[in-house]
Amino acid sequence: MLKSIGIPGVFVTGTDTGVGKTVVAGGIASWFRARNYGVGVCKPVATGCDRRREGLVSEDAEFLASCADTRHPLDVVCPQRYVEPLAPAVAAERAGQPLDWAAIERSLRVMSRDADVMIVEGVGGIMVPLGERHTTLDLAAWLGLPAIIVARPGLGTINHTLLTAAALREGGVNVAGVVINRYPADTPGVAEETNPRAIERYGGVSILGIVPDDPGVGDPPRALTPDVLAALEPIDWARFASASR
Repeated sequence: MLKSIGIPGVFVTGTDTGVGKTVVAGGIASWFRARNYGVGVCKPVATGCDRRREGLVSEDAEFLASCADTRHPLDVVCPQRYVEPLAPAVAAERAGQPLDWAAIERSLRVMSRDADVMIVEGVGGIMVPLGERHTTLDLAAWLGLPAIIVARPGLGTINHTLLTAAALREGGVNVAGVVINRYPADTPGVAEETNPRAIERYGGVSILGIVPDDPGVGDPPRALTPDVLAALEPIDWARFASASR
């Protein structure tokens, strides 16, 4: 397996599916692009893909490619795609198409040749099975990139975030910090107001940013809105990316 992509980068994971990993990953890619970095983006595995005339297409990969302004085709940005919106191991088994790790490695190598930084987005949560023997955690450990955890703002997120951070650390992955996404800035409850500090206190992990809930983003994401970009702008993403092994 690939031991290093050879350039700085970050691995964006989440406490669950649907927490907004793609929006945060796209926002990070946009941050680097605005600073004249050559940005590589990769979603190694996607499920719930659309059937189009050109084949299976991941809308998440389309969004990432747009945010990074990459020249690489979508089948390089997202080399493993499945129709059913299931855990990759289940979708792969039902499709009769096991995950092709060599294809993932090829995509990463191709994109890293002409990029200064790589943004890799995982699939689902960190313990989601990718096959009989591997999970998303194995993918993160394989890449050796610092992990950004995207978390929900509300009740239950302390447990989910601390479990994710613990699993990453146990797997030898450096946890750069947490981004809380879809924060109800106009109507936060007590849980939303107290969760960020509790995550830092009990998890020993930094809250890097809090991204507001903005319906203009769409689901699946269509655009990076000014409020989302403003929430991610103050973070020095280059510092975290440079910590890649």
